[in-house]
Amino acid sequence: MTKYIFVTGGVVSGLGKGITAASLGRLLKARGLKVAAQKLDPYINVDPGTMSPYQHGEVYVTEDGAETDLDLGHYERFIDENLNQYSNLTTGKVYWNVLNKERKGEYLGSTVQVIPHVTNEIKEFVYRVGEKTDADVVITEIGGTIGDIESQPFLEAVRQISLEIGKENSLFIHVTLVPYLSGSEEHKSKPTQHSVKELRGMGINPDIIVLRSDKPLEASIFEKISLFCNVKSDCVVENRTLSNLYEAPLMLEKSRFSDVVCRELNIDAPKPVLAEWEQMVRRIRNRTGAVHIGLVGKYVKLHDAYLSVAEAMNHAGYEMNTFVKVHWIDSEDITKDSVNNILKDLSGIIIPGGFGNRGIEGMILAAKYAREKQIPYLGICLGMQIAVIEFARNMLGLKDANSGEFDEQCKHKVIDFMPGQSEEVEKGGTLRLGSYPCSIKLGTKLESYYGKQTIHERHRHRYEFNNKYREKLTDAGLVISGTSPDNSLVEAIELQEHPFFTGVQFHPEFKSRPNQAHPLFRGFISAALKEQNYGNS
Repeated sequence: MTKYIFVTGGVVSGLGKGITAASLGRLLKARGLKVAAQKLDPYINVDPGTMSPYQHGEVYVTEDGAETDLDLGHYERFIDENLNQYSNLTTGKVYWNVLNKERKGEYLGSTVQVIPHVTNEIKEFVYRVGEKTDADVVITEIGGTIGDIESQPFLEAVRQISLEIGKENSLFIHVTLVPYLSGSEEHKSKPTQHSVKELRGMGINPDIIVLRSDKPLEASIFEKISLFCNVKSDCVVENRTLSNLYEAPLMLEKSRFSDVVCRELNIDAPKPVLAEWEQMVRRIRNRTGAVHIGLVGKYVKLHDAYLSVAEAMNHAGYEMNTFVKVHWIDSEDITKDSVNNILKDLSGIIIPGGFGNRGIEGMILAAKYAREKQIPYLGICLGMQIAVIEFARNMLGLKDANSGEFDEQCKHKVIDFMPGQSEEVEKGGTLRLGSYPCSIKLGTKLESYYGKQTIHERHRHRYEFNNKYREKLTDAGLVISGTSPDNSLVEAIELQEHPFFTGVQFHPEFKSRPNQAHPLFRGFISAALKEQNYGNS
């Protein structure tokens, strides 16, 4: 029978429940178990697709096109398993489903209530991920902090699941903050005790308590929490703040984390095989080089808005013995007068995805600078469209070239709506989403990066390269290096006489892994290193 692990958080938000869940997933997979992961989010949005990156961070996209919480990116990067639409559930999606069922008469005239109808919907979703993936273990992270009113239906649902499947098949892990008071130079366990008390008030007794702290904890803290929170002594585990998040599984395993989990769930599995992960962590620790990359974006005040992009660059750096020093550049700060001063010390420029016209002209100037100065450039989604607009303006002579997204009245829309799309389309869940095939043109640099002619990458966009301008742009020197298999959609562009100038309509960052960098990011960072070495020679 599938085992279910539920991860909750207490005291404050942002403790790293997602990293704890992802680390446990990696440890259990290293024991030979098949692991699936999911996130339950208490906000009422149907999905995060329409939420501002300033509030929510990036929207992570799964292979099957679900717009999900960024924690799913951590799950995929740690566990190296593709997640799906059953891996993220919001309160909005729950109520959407319940109300649709009520409208169809599926409740046969019953009064629709939180219990049992809402909780049943949540339970069905939790069970479904185990059924769809045939997983040995399903790890479910419950968003928010214990005590939040909006989390209560989720907690009640997982309490019921534990009752239905039995304690031998369910496990509760509670992640809490242990604050350090510098005045008295001691850690305090009381917030954890209160958090556990709050959790028990919901009918849930934690089996394992993970203590988040910045400094090493004293033995007395473990003893006190074990006693007052009524958990076994080895079920209190330290999760200290680390310089690199990929060290977390190894640190947790020092406390026999996966041993304890397997014991409590009566799982007979061999010791985890972590040699490859340990080697990767040693490589991360021992890097000696450095390369400076400018990330020119619209949401740089919140780095989580570009979390997967930053991680994908790091992954390439791990392979190349290099620290990737990211310079977070607000595109609104780039003008004709400031562009040279802002970008002059960079060895590579990346423009990631985004929506809306704010800061677009600064991005176009950055792409022009990279093209003219022979600085490696990687454009992702919006970044590809920016490269096309810049090329059309300055190499094709279409001075008013633009995207229909930014200027509906412009004469030359080199980027425009996808076929069948329009301004009237509802915004939620209507983008081109999920994995699509791409055919790579023979002899292109893109082919050299991937080493094959057919790839599958994930998308999240509404606008496309306008085919009306395909011939004019290619005649002017723009290389279309990737298209949909039927050649109807442009997926990638590049410049031949350039160290690295590539734009892709898809999001390669979602498929990068810490122990296997994505080939595009590997090529980009490699080119940036060569540019840096050339500049220093």
